Amino acid sequence: MTEQGQVAAGFFGSVDEVAARLAEVGYLASPAVATTVYLADRLGKPLLVEGPAGVGKTELAKAVGRVGAAPLTRLQCYEGIDESRALYEWNHAKQLLRITAGREATGTEDPAGGSAGGWDATRDDIFSEEFLLARPLLTAIRRTEPSVLLIDEIDKADVEVEALLLEVLSDFQITVPELGTVEATHRPFVVLTSNASRELSEALRRRCLFLHLDYPDTELELRIVRLQVPGLDEVLADSVVRTVAALRALGLRKAPSVAETVDWARTLLTLGADTLDERVVRESLGVVLKHQDDVVKATEKLITEATVATGNARTVVHRPAAD
Repeated sequence: MTEQGQVAAGFFGSVDEVAARLAEVGYLASPAVATTVYLADRLGKPLLVEGPAGVGKTELAKAVGRVGAAPLTRLQCYEGIDESRALYEWNHAKQLLRITAGREATGTEDPAGGSAGGWDATRDDIFSEEFLLARPLLTAIRRTEPSVLLIDEIDKADVEVEALLLEVLSDFQITVPELGTVEATHRPFVVLTSNASRELSEALRRRCLFLHLDYPDTELELRIVRLQVPGLDEVLADSVVRTVAALRALGLRKAPSVAETVDWARTLLTLGADTLDERVVRESLGVVLKHQDDVVKATEKLITEATVATGNARTVVHRPAAD
């Protein structure tokens, strides 16, 4: 139960349960991630997850939803998004039809038939629930069961949108002037994601627990690949993870994401590859790199290093060292 008397999501009973249940749905969480998710769940606080693209920020929210078999409401932020796309708006076309129908019924241009009381009734009618279009934030607040609210890429939205979020994230309520204040009975588990393309306001940060996600170390990423692509040879999986780690160290225009590592592993399994040789790399590198200058730079670097290390340009990466 929160300070406002609202029921928190309550998906998890302990930090260990967070790690275990997320793993069951395919998300491997580090101890820091599991602890922060547990605190956000128990305290009913929004969770701000920041980090480079492709490290699992959005997937974390989806995984929490899968754990709780809870509906997920997603607000995808973008430049220019406003209140009408985030909170709610009125169905103006339907309102106009209602007014037109009133005019036809009274036989005058006045839908209220010249009566002040009639107009009050018409106004109350067209600003009722029937004409309200709930957008993601209002939809999430009105849910009566545990749910997940994902506010994705908040850094792409304007500062004005952050101000709209403050009421939602402080008291989990939204004020609709024509209808009153809508208050959550069950607080959703809220995840805000940011790629840090701009600095978020301190007011927004104060309302959240903070979690920074970076690219996983090779051990954790190897576990992720083995979990997501169980049919891949373990030695080849190790080679994929080590190669991706090397690519991220090259200062590329767009470093490979964890999802792209998994995609590459699936690609190699589909191709029936048993090693990362020069031909396989050249033919499949587009799965992890999406800019031609990155592909050229990475191909030259990988093959040059392999040639120096092994004397064989066909072997692109090292086999894992023996224990």
